[in-house]
Amino acid sequence: MTNKFNALKDAVMGLEKDFEKFYDKGNAAAGTRIRKGLQDIKNMSQEIRLEVQNIKNKD
Repeated sequence: MTNKFNALKDAVMGLEKDFEKFYDKGNAAAGTRIRKGLQDIKNMSQEIRLEVQNIKNKD
């Protein structure tokens, strides 16, 4: 589970420069990368959420 958590953190931190480019410099392509990255984070989060729920229900 630690690997999934680290992957989630890395995905969030990987968007930092694109956030700066989009909000500070108005770079539209960075906005597209942000949206894609956030969708990936959403999917990763959902997978982790389901895994946690399954483990919880086993007990």
